[in-house]
Amino acid sequence: MNARGRSYRYVGPVELRAAVRPGSGGCLINSAADFGSWITERSVAELAEPFTFVVCTDGVLRLAPRRSEHVACAGGDLVLSAGEIGFTREADWWVVGEVSNHSTGYCPDVSSWSAVARALDGIELRRPSGFTHEVVFRRCPGCQEHNIVREDAFVCVFCGSDLPEAWNVDPAV
Repeated sequence: MNARGRSYRYVGPVELRAAVRPGSGGCLINSAADFGSWITERSVAELAEPFTFVVCTDGVLRLAPRRSEHVACAGGDLVLSAGEIGFTREADWWVVGEVSNHSTGYCPDVSSWSAVARALDGIELRRPSGFTHEVVFRRCPGCQEHNIVREDAFVCVFCGSDLPEAWNVDPAV
């Protein structure tokens, strides 16, 4: 945990982490101007679906096409949050229409919203008050598999063991 919040290591398939090359990270969005330049380069087809995002440990937002791996978007680094984000046009500027913590590579807790909110506020994007779709991740203490908890059923889909109430995906944290 740092001053900006908990950081998350990549916990997904090792082959995806191994494929990350230096400089391959998503587009850094440090300001409203950066976002404006980036969004105007997107096609209508790209804008129709959410993008991959991470918030780096320095609090900066990185964006990449939806089918990008979060670990590639992050350049293999630790993140404060990760998920998918969609933008809609309102009047003469863009706003966040949808945002989730859906990243099976980092499995961030829903509490990572605060890092996302700070990053979006820093680039002056209007946003919702929280994730529009929250994903609850847990690691099974029995079989060690990562699970997405659905409908508040804290039961491992792989072995049937009870899942903990608290986030526990990365045993090193």
